[in-house]
Amino acid sequence: MTALIAGAALTFSLAACGGTKEAANVEKAAGSDFTVGFDAEFPPYGFQEAGQYAGFDLELAKEVATRNKWNFKEQPIAWDSKDMELNSGNIDCIWNGFTIDGREDAYTWSKPYVDNKIVFVTSSTSNITSAADLKGKSVLVQADSSGLRALKSDANKELVASFASLTEVPDYNNGLMELESGAADAMAVDQSVGQYQINLRGKDKFHIFDPGFDGEKYGIGFKKGNTALRDQVQKTLDEMRKDGTFQKIAEKWGQQDVVIN
Repeated sequence: MTALIAGAALTFSLAACGGTKEAANVEKAAGSDFTVGFDAEFPPYGFQEAGQYAGFDLELAKEVATRNKWNFKEQPIAWDSKDMELNSGNIDCIWNGFTIDGREDAYTWSKPYVDNKIVFVTSSTSNITSAADLKGKSVLVQADSSGLRALKSDANKELVASFASLTEVPDYNNGLMELESGAADAMAVDQSVGQYQINLRGKDKFHIFDPGFDGEKYGIGFKKGNTALRDQVQKTLDEMRKDGTFQKIAEKWGQQDVVIN
């Protein structure tokens, strides 16, 4: 009898798990919650301002939710816990300047919507005008950033070897302050994030090299296999591109030069 009960319980458990898995790949109905996971310290994509969450990605996501008559919920997450949050169902997607490159098979992705270049920034008073001019110069990069990943790649070994030094800083704010003071010569930054930070401090104070020396694409990451929700979101984003809403939001957040239309 005990064995039969245990067997029945196991069968029910497996059926329930199967049901949950299938339910994760159905379209969301009007009135459903749409919970977006994001890093609250990544302006201009997602951050906290005057006690409220704001950002380019959050505004896009909110518009998608509105058009689908979903209840929009913004969920700040610890970035190193993003997979746990997604797989547990606490969030429906990761939407926050999320790099596709190197993660292609780990998630179900939207189409890329940002083509993010990695660029060098210098003080506007500097006579550095190209990557070749960085030979013998002090260069900064944010710790654990796309810029650091790019500089550590094999493709940029010779470039980095030409620097007098490569120093990791905790954030863009520290790096740009050092550039402005003359304590460093250049800084590697994500163009999409760096441009926003520069705009806050005054465009006339800094110069961005163009073209960039590396690049990556941003997308919206859904749980692997959740194509139904991905398709709903993608369809709405495509509509927003056609009617100009996508570009209008990009311009509001200074991202018009990096978005993919």
